Amino acid sequence: MFRYVFLFIGLIIVIQSTGIDLSALTVLAGALGVGIGFGLQSITNNFISGIIILFERPIKVGDRVELPELDNLAGDVMNISARSTTIITNDNIAILIPNSKFVSDTVINWSYNDANVRFKIPVGVSYKEDPEVVRDILLEVANKHPGVLKHPGADVLFDEHADSSLNFILRVFTTDYTRTPHILKSQLYFEIFKEFKNKGIELPFPQRDVYIKQFEGGASIDIKP
Repeated sequence: MFRYVFLFIGLIIVIQSTGIDLSALTVLAGALGVGIGFGLQSITNNFISGIIILFERPIKVGDRVELPELDNLAGDVMNISARSTTIITNDNIAILIPNSKFVSDTVINWSYNDANVRFKIPVGVSYKEDPEVVRDILLEVANKHPGVLKHPGADVLFDEHADSSLNFILRVFTTDYTRTPHILKSQLYFEIFKEFKNKGIELPFPQRDVYIKQFEGGASIDIKP
């Protein structure tokens, strides 16, 4: 650094000794300074954001984070440097994210307070099914899964009467599948489908009822969803 300073001072002395007007060079240097300032703005912002992260610790190495503004990018924090943070996705891809994203954007930190995380799993059945029977089956499947916590335990919400189905939400807490919720969801769906099939629970599908009304001189068809 000092070497470049001395070289710059020496260059100025040489230019002055030759009688060249330095006013034009001063304007040029000012313009270059402004350009460099704008160019360094992003780097400075990320550097300051890195300091904020290190002191406030909204994230730390090992945390599971998700960034909604980056298409819900999710991964484990592997490294936090002065300029960027490295996260590893479930596909084992390392992604370097500018630190400013963790300060200015929304960040979901799955590991911030507690390792126990609750996931919601939507399930639909035919209108002819008994809601209480469906609830019991869903709870039975959840309680048998080794990755679902017993405390706090699973529960089932009767969510809505949809157009073609009765919709429920199975809510489960887990510690083991915090980083791979899609795996837990897939495993539970496999077991739910198996139990529904064994116990004759009908799955919903879009349908229309057609009513034919007879009139004198002809017939009309009334189609209702």
